[in-house]
Amino acid sequence: MTTSSPDLPAGHRPPTAEQPPTPAAAGAVASGPATPTRDGFLPGADRTAAPAPDDLALPVSGRRVLTRADGRFARVGELPADTAWVPVGTLDGVPAWAADVAEAAESWGRWRSWHSLAAELPEPFATAAGRALAVVTWRRTHRWCGACRAELADVPGETARRCPGCDLYVPMRLSAAVLTAITRPGPAGDPDELLLVRHAYGPTELWALVAGFVEAGETLEAAVRREVGEEVGLAVDRVAYFGSQPWAMSGPGTLLTGFTATAADPSAEPVVDGRELTEARWFPLDALPAELPPAYSISRWLIDAAVTAGRR
Repeated sequence: MTTSSPDLPAGHRPPTAEQPPTPAAAGAVASGPATPTRDGFLPGADRTAAPAPDDLALPVSGRRVLTRADGRFARVGELPADTAWVPVGTLDGVPAWAADVAEAAESWGRWRSWHSLAAELPEPFATAAGRALAVVTWRRTHRWCGACRAELADVPGETARRCPGCDLYVPMRLSAAVLTAITRPGPAGDPDELLLVRHAYGPTELWALVAGFVEAGETLEAAVRREVGEEVGLAVDRVAYFGSQPWAMSGPGTLLTGFTATAADPSAEPVVDGRELTEARWFPLDALPAELPPAYSISRWLIDAAVTAGRR
């Protein structure tokens, strides 16, 4: 995808199976001629400097983020002067700020879901919008101490709060989830096969990967084996880390971690649990269904990587 907007990097290309996405953008976000950088989005919580008029603005209203009418991120100077800005990091070196807007003013621009932004914008921009959603939502839901009920105070330089009464430390926590691309050898002379499933919730029409949240006390690899066993009744070998992606569609603060694995028993067939999954099926890598996850998701990156590996 390419764009002529000075606030989006020119020449952006979606991630390939050989090279999972990185948070690096291919151009500058500042107005004017694009200057290549490799900073991408870097999260931060520095409040020592006040927002400048040309800094990036990411107001949040509920589960939506504001952009200009043309799809570009707004600037701080374009929004009301009394907006209470919160730092979220830098995008190609330009500070980015979020704000909790109780009533979305439609005259400000376009209020868009993270799903809509991620489908159209380069990865670093979608990541910045996702962090804005996460920070604003966390601040809204973590105002009071859960131990003594006092109002929490911000910790300088951190995305965290501390109770002035009992000293309880409250950082913004992440929820880690695992996704696994499971393959097995196909019949003699045929392509390898990939296990795809349909979930009982969310976009139920898609064929996706086995996925689930990590439990306290288990490693990511242990979570892979547990989720695969619980959801489709299979054991897996050669569990290998693929990459990760911040994800704002399952709720703020979710980190998706992708893995590849092979079926321990190539003849075993999946048996769905009937609660989280409705279907599970082996597909030849050269005959995958059309209803796959969107191109901006790590689930799709894993699927595309499996197809590429199967051609070698």
